[in-house]
Amino acid sequence: MHLEQLYILNYKNIEEADLQLSEKMNCFVGDNGMGKTNVLDAVYYLALTKSAFLSQDSLNIRHGAEFALLKGTFQRLGQTEQIDCGIKPKVRKQFRRNGKEYQRLTDHIGLFPLVLVSPKDIRLIEDGSDERRQFIDSIISQIDKTYLNNLLRYNQYLKQRNALLKQMADKAEKQGFATTQMQFQTVLQTLNEQMSDLAKPIFECRNKFVELFNPIFKQVYSYLASNKEEVELSYHSQLHQRDMLSAMQQTLERDLILGWTSQGIHKDDIEMSIADYPLKQVGSQGQQKTFLVALKLSQAIYLFENSNETNTEKPILLLDDIFDKLDSERVGKIIELVQTSNFGQIFITDTDRQHITELIKPFSNTAKVLLVENGKISNYKNL
Repeated sequence: MHLEQLYILNYKNIEEADLQLSEKMNCFVGDNGMGKTNVLDAVYYLALTKSAFLSQDSLNIRHGAEFALLKGTFQRLGQTEQIDCGIKPKVRKQFRRNGKEYQRLTDHIGLFPLVLVSPKDIRLIEDGSDERRQFIDSIISQIDKTYLNNLLRYNQYLKQRNALLKQMADKAEKQGFATTQMQFQTVLQTLNEQMSDLAKPIFECRNKFVELFNPIFKQVYSYLASNKEEVELSYHSQLHQRDMLSAMQQTLERDLILGWTSQGIHKDDIEMSIADYPLKQVGSQGQQKTFLVALKLSQAIYLFENSNETNTEKPILLLDDIFDKLDSERVGKIIELVQTSNFGQIFITDTDRQHITELIKPFSNTAKVLLVENGKISNYKNL
């Protein structure tokens, strides 16, 4: 699978661009702030129906413009696929596949598998468990529709339960906990059962994912780090020790005080370790960067190896300014790895001409190198 042509109109700082792309290597060179990352984000948007960086769609529209438009022509499973997306403020975004608008955007997820590696991945280490759950959820959801639908339903019930807890807390202040619990017992029990029923298959999928993903990740990291360090991913969930339904019932009074649901798979986490120590505490900048790059490259391999029968394509790989804080040996290892048969079409951004020159050597006949300046994109003539 590859993206053959990309048309961008009023997306972030890009007023208009119509790009013919290489099916293997596409490099975008330019200073920081020129729009290189915005090109990659447009590709991400077409594949996954959202920006990788901004949760509010209207913020992706170029300042002063009334709308944004993205069009992509993909070659997938031997056929041409046209994906179009229109974004307007205060209007539901339109997503079309071959001219037909989606009724549910979830139907699009997984058709065009994609992996983005970017400096913002550091949030996986530095931020809370939400980021790490989203990481594994995004991988599983691209290959398992049932998992995605279960997750969406679980989060919907969680939102309803949290709203109910706040309502109950207000009542309990006036009439006591026992009376309030009796009044809301039926609806609360229903939500508890619905969430518990969904939590079990979500937990099982996450557990299986980590078991399958860990060996791939260890192998990729070992290659990038020249076997210098041992790494590990560990899945932590309350469901390893207890049944969710009984746990929610036992902690109801505490949840009322907190105002949110304290038990469930929405509290799951992934522990990242290096040499048996927490990565966040002992990992150098170079080790953390290598860890994150290995995670994302492993994600691409995992998606391909575990794709379903109707989608056996290699994911598109987006590498956004990833070489900073890595020594030359590890940069060389990344370059070697992405050239192997495990990876398909690759998009790279960099401010360093030397990195790009080294990257395109094996693809000199097919690589596309483009210069990005103030949102304008042109062929790089002096590389």
